[in-house]
Amino acid sequence: MNVPFLDLNKLNLRHKTEILNKINSIIENGYFIRGNENKLFEEDFSRFLNQKHTIGVANGLDALRLIFRAYIELGRLSVGDEVIVPANTYIASVLAITENGLIPKFLEPDISTYNLDLSKLSPYVSNKTKAVLMVHLYGQVSWDYNAVNELKNKGLIFVEDCAQSVGGNINDTFCGSFGDASGFSFYPGKNLGAWGDGGAITTNNKKLMLKILELRNWGSTKKYIHNSMDFLKCFFN
Repeated sequence: MNVPFLDLNKLNLRHKTEILNKINSIIENGYFIRGNENKLFEEDFSRFLNQKHTIGVANGLDALRLIFRAYIELGRLSVGDEVIVPANTYIASVLAITENGLIPKFLEPDISTYNLDLSKLSPYVSNKTKAVLMVHLYGQVSWDYNAVNELKNKGLIFVEDCAQSVGGNINDTFCGSFGDASGFSFYPGKNLGAWGDGGAITTNNKKLMLKILELRNWGSTKKYIHNSMDFLKCFFN
């Protein structure tokens, strides 16, 4: 007998009636993008992770890409800066860096976890290194308080890629609440998968949150008024 590696139908069909009822309510109210359900999810996700802000986006790549773009807009990062990233990560993590004109600095992961060993990062930090993208793989959390505090003293930004680790935690502190900002993917095969694709950003930084909200909506905070055109650079770097 063949046992499927991932049986999404088995996972989803038990919730079919509930999901279809919600889909019908959305069809009837007509709010297909950033509607009330999205707002409720953002609020619930923030409470779950003990974060002040959750921002729903289209997918996991957009989540990470918008985080780095927002840091550039706020002057914390500049084109040409290096971002440490594990060499074994999925290409979307790297594209979030390169599409913003930043330079990925690949490091080999710890063979026992396949995550970065943050205690061993310090020798690889140069004057050009400005951020670390931690990728939590296989539900495991990549974090080391002492190592991070030492690296934060060097001014490094810590971004979490939580695409494979929703619910992963250390002493009930969940991934998505360790770094300065975090990106999530809700691709159907993830451990919190959507019926389609989706993503989210979490942070406690209000300035970062406001800038991401602006970038998410093509530089607009008010309908048909686009205050910042710098976000267009992310498509032409």
